[in-house]
This record gives sequence, C-alpha cells and structure tokens, in this order.
Amino acid sequence: MSDSPNAGKPMSASRTVMTELVFPSETNHHGTMFGGTLMMYIDKIAAIAATRHCNRPVVTASTDSLDFLSPIRIGEAVVLEAVVTWTHRSSMEVFCSVQAENLFTGERRMTVTAFSTFVAVDENNRPIPVPGVYPENEEEKKLHESAPSRYEQRMQRRKQRYSASTENKPE
Repeated sequence: MSDSPNAGKPMSASRTVMTELVFPSETNHHGTMFGGTLMMYIDKIAAIAATRHCNRPVVTASTDSLDFLSPIRIGEAVVLEAVVTWTHRSSMEVFCSVQAENLFTGERRMTVTAFSTFVAVDENNRPIPVPGVYPENEEEKKLHESAPSRYEQRMQRRKQRYSASTENKPE
C-alpha cells in the first residue's frame, strides 16, 4: 500500500523461482505443454511467494489474468518466477512470469504472464492482515503502481458476478 520501507517488506523478499523440465506426459498432441499443468505450477509458485511474504498459510482468491504468449515444447525447461507486487488488508497480488528455455542454446522466451490474488488465513481459515510491500527497482515500481487499478477491476468483477447471481434467483 505504501512505498516506504516502514510499510512492510521489500518485493524481493517474496521472489520465488522454479524450473521444471517438460516431459511428453505433460504435453498435448501438438507437442506443447498442457495449459492446465502450467496453471498448476503458477498456482504453486504464487502460493509460495505469498506465504514467504506473510509467513502464514494462504488460499487462492482469484486469478485475474493468464496470458499465453508462446507455446512451451517437449524438452524445454519452464522457468517460473513469482513475486508479491501489492497488498491490501489480508490479500496479496502475486505476479508470475513464465519463460521457456532451450537448455542446449540457453535461449529464453516469455511464454506466460499471470496475476493471482491470495489471502492469508489464521488457524480457523479466517482472513488475517498481511504486511505491506514496497518495490526496490523500476520494474517492481511499475508493477506496484499499477496494482491498485487491477484491484479495483477485481472488485468490479466481483460485484458484477454477485449482482448477476442474485438477479437470477427465483423469488
């Protein structure tokens, strides 16, 4: 919420990196990685980043966007990186970038970006407050400064979803 170091933890404290090799069992008939498998990896690494930030159990609240930019092929390594970009009272926005790497040439290309929201919970699975987060470089600053508008969009979608479900209820 604030950019000052007194407001919580640096974004780098939550940074998490995971590398996996893509095997044939994780690919479709096109020889590219299943989107669902990649989504599972993204949820895992984002949960780890969120847990590192708040040092508490977390639950997935939403995935705002998951943009597939390039396919990941059999034999490539998939490199995921996640970081907490912004916090609210009990929620944390986590940005995840995914790159495919050709291990023979070292060439990497961006394949997926995603924003997810996690909520910290206590022993009774009730939301609890989380520390603030602040950026330390220009890239982090851009993610941090653009987060409040993504938060507002999430709240608008949520409002629309709940109002649409109550409008369709029989009286």
